[in-house]
Amino acid sequence: MIVPLVVAVTVVAGLLALAGVASTLAHRRIGLLHLWGAALLELLLLVQAGIAVVLLLGEERLADTPTFLGYLAGIVLLPIAGALWARTEPSRWAGTVLAVAAGAVGVMVWRLQELWEATGG
Repeated sequence: MIVPLVVAVTVVAGLLALAGVASTLAHRRIGLLHLWGAALLELLLLVQAGIAVVLLLGEERLADTPTFLGYLAGIVLLPIAGALWARTEPSRWAGTVLAVAAGAVGVMVWRLQELWEATGG
């Protein structure tokens, strides 16, 4: 895992969560800004996942590989699921749905980093 990429994912997830909360407080549905934010978050996650898989196929060994792969699969799906659910939500709560998904990504990416750095001993 690349720490600067983890930080970038955290920042984008935080900004997306703030945008979601702002749209909820303004009694508005999500717009293109939210969708572009989710797309950027997804792109960063796919890059991070690709790097992690390449390193795992090489010489890198983790203490808990199944848990890491489970988190990795889940985190990649969260922005997509959040954006799709938010787009189908006809009320102002669509922003909250997206904010929760982004917040979960922000937490999960640091858990992935912890799993990556674990020594296994």
